[in-house]
Amino acid sequence: MNRKAGRSSLRRTGFFVAAFFTGAIAGMLFLAQVQKPSRAGESPRTDGAARLPDRERAAPDRVSPAVADRATRLSPPAAPLDPPAAVGAAPAVVAPASEAAGIADLRARNLTVPVEGITLRDLRDNFGEKRDSVRQHEALDILAPRGTRVIAVEDGTIAKLFTSDRGGLTIYQFDPTRTYAYYYAHLDRYAPGLKENMPVERGDLLGFVGTTGNAPKDTPHLHFAIFLLTEKKQWWQGAPLNPFDVWRN
Repeated sequence: MNRKAGRSSLRRTGFFVAAFFTGAIAGMLFLAQVQKPSRAGESPRTDGAARLPDRERAAPDRVSPAVADRATRLSPPAAPLDPPAAVGAAPAVVAPASEAAGIADLRARNLTVPVEGITLRDLRDNFGEKRDSVRQHEALDILAPRGTRVIAVEDGTIAKLFTSDRGGLTIYQFDPTRTYAYYYAHLDRYAPGLKENMPVERGDLLGFVGTTGNAPKDTPHLHFAIFLLTEKKQWWQGAPLNPFDVWRN
């Protein structure tokens, strides 16, 4: 009787030991499955967040309301972006507020003397001289032999080719900012191919010294003027500036 009881006790003890180890192994397998990365190369989750159901991971363009709400709470909305800067917008040009400011602006540009071969030492200030005992000259007369090349004082655009009784063959050139107009008058002829709205560069040939208009026939010269354009940018209207002051040392 005691021998049978001892064998029965051993069987119960073996059963409990086997059950213990079986449970321990099952628990380890469960933990390993929970911590297994969901994709190759992905770190195990350690934040305690539950994995998304397979149907939601398989359809990235479809998110359940619960997932969207959780994402909103976890990630605050990004601040709105600044509007992109305008591409290619031209900077605003502020016209000089006075004659002195205009002269200073033009002096900084180092304008080229518009008659080839003439230097600053050859210039004479005749801007304020009277014409016909009534009109003020408002320009600079640059004497040179007939046919001497007349060139652009800086880059710009040919605004107008005009023939007048006083100026004869004339050219109105706008500077690149359309702040000033350069006026070339009494030309003998224009440069070949010169046209209105044509861009020109500093030193480009515009025409040739002559005596057209009311210039004395025995005194070929270039009548050169500069004027500050109005807001309307009309080639025939503006405030005159003394070119001699622009080149004065």
